[in-house]
Amino acid sequence: MPPVFAHGRLRLYLLKLLDEAPRHGYEVIRLLEERFHGLYAPSAGTVYPRLAKLEAEGLVTYATEGGRKVYSITEAGRAELADRRGELADLELEIRDSVTELAAEIRDDVRGAAGDLRREMRAAASASATQVEDESWKAAKEELRKARQEWKEQARRAKDESRRAREEAQQARRQAKEAQERAREEVQRIAGQLQEQFAKSGGVLGSLAGAWLGGGGAGAPAASDASGPAGSAATAYTAAGADWAPDLTPTGDPARDLDRLLDRFRDDVRDAARDHGVTPARLAEARAHLAAAAARIEAGLRPGA
Repeated sequence: MPPVFAHGRLRLYLLKLLDEAPRHGYEVIRLLEERFHGLYAPSAGTVYPRLAKLEAEGLVTYATEGGRKVYSITEAGRAELADRRGELADLELEIRDSVTELAAEIRDDVRGAAGDLRREMRAAASASATQVEDESWKAAKEELRKARQEWKEQARRAKDESRRAREEAQQARRQAKEAQERAREEVQRIAGQLQEQFAKSGGVLGSLAGAWLGGGGAGAPAASDASGPAGSAATAYTAAGADWAPDLTPTGDPARDLDRLLDRFRDDVRDAARDHGVTPARLAEARAHLAAAAARIEAGLRPGA
């Protein structure tokens, strides 16, 4: 029988299984056995060394859970999987052909055994044509019956395994779709809540600047050492904000740079809310800072400021 996986194909299929979900080594072996409807199961000595090699190449990583390594695909692994999409499609066809070939070999083996048995029975019948059927004849018929029953049972199991595999694939697709929908709804819900909170606060623009420009936050710089709103803003930014978002290099377009700073500030506030939580008291304090910051920025952006 030819090998089930050609050279390098098992490595590719392991990446596919880990792209579906993180798995430990025994689960990978069990899934491979299921994909082949129980007609083929790789040994631990085949799977674990390949997982270790993929981990050494940076294509998979693992975390220890309950004393077992649970492998997950990395971005590099997904990139290789994407680059070999055509090869993966060919591999799926090869697996289907391999299952068909293995099932055919089993049928041929059963048929060959039944054929040998029938020939032996005919020879025995010819030798004892004048004798009454004895115990050996009954035993031969029983063996034939068992062989036929075994073949039928194997065919039934293969059919059941194929049906279960299709049902599991359909269920996995449904679950993945439901998970995506739940995640999308959750993101929309959180975004709506934050949007509503920021809208009620008197304006999200410049909430960080409120802390810089002496809005009452801890560590806010004094604005009395500069003349006018514009001077106060420049002095406060130099004193408290120069080290914030250093990676946002000015583009030469002030309006665009302001949008980028506002986006960065919004992300920072959301991260802080996620990491530390939002209580009614903290929300009230944040609302006051946001209102003060919005007023100061609006004053600084007015003509003549």
